[in-house]
Amino acid sequence: MLQSIWDDAKRELNRGNMITQLIIINVAVFVAINLVNIILFIAGGGKPSPLYQDILHFFCMSSDWKFFLTHPWGLFTSMFLHEGFWHILWNMLFLYWFGRIVGDFIGDQRILPLYLLGGIAGAVLFFISANLLPYGAGGRFALGASAGVMAIVVAAGTISPDYIMRLLLIGDVKLKYIVAVLVFLDLILIPQGGNTGGHFAHLGGAAFGYIFVAQLRNGNDFSEPVNRVLDSIRGFFERLTSGESRRKKPKVVYRNPKGKAKPRGSSRGQAASDSRGPGSAHQERLDAILDKIKQSGYDSLSDEEKEFLFNASKK
Repeated sequence: MLQSIWDDAKRELNRGNMITQLIIINVAVFVAINLVNIILFIAGGGKPSPLYQDILHFFCMSSDWKFFLTHPWGLFTSMFLHEGFWHILWNMLFLYWFGRIVGDFIGDQRILPLYLLGGIAGAVLFFISANLLPYGAGGRFALGASAGVMAIVVAAGTISPDYIMRLLLIGDVKLKYIVAVLVFLDLILIPQGGNTGGHFAHLGGAAFGYIFVAQLRNGNDFSEPVNRVLDSIRGFFERLTSGESRRKKPKVVYRNPKGKAKPRGSSRGQAASDSRGPGSAHQERLDAILDKIKQSGYDSLSDEEKEFLFNASKK
């Protein structure tokens, strides 16, 4: 059974849409952190382990600026971290319901940037509010996908406010009313205590969701620079794992004005002789490959062309 679950998760991570991938990542982190808690609880003789709290806080967003400066990754890792079951359940349900709407209207490629930037906006508002209001005295920690999810929720309501959702026991409700109620709940719960910083983070994500869609309508796509950075990171690790970065690349010593490459040590007479002999076809193919690299880059070559170029560079 476990192997089947693992195979399904790998397939969805490779082929599923971004909403499915985000849910899988959040659930995997939730399972991992709770397994650590269980192991440390048993190892401690049935008592809560201080080490677990240290591990948890290591990945959280902190309102203490000293802690944050030494743990800056918390700005990102905290938005994939959940400790309680109901916390992750509602976040993932909202992500699934509203994320599908956003993906259908503005494209799956904008889901992850919206989630990340919304989470960052929520973390920033949490940090500011915790340092300006008494509730943050002594330093607190924030975790969860709520800010990123609220960015997606509000983005969905902004994109299509009259979209109809069918709610259990209520019936058909327009999306704008659902979003308005969720934002209003965060507002009225701020003075109630208990999760003041969390509600500020939700509002930060919600505000960014609205700004994201408003700017997209004006022609400013905030997802483009994020996707460029993510593509660069993904490409780096792909090259690292495939070994292409370690492959020796050929050097062109001289290229004449007509674009024909001339190998080291060749003379004019020798080149003329080669053009009439068996080496002519080899040289022509090498020239064609080099021109292809110039126009489309090394990655545009087929495996056979890369192998040919590699062998030619050793001659």
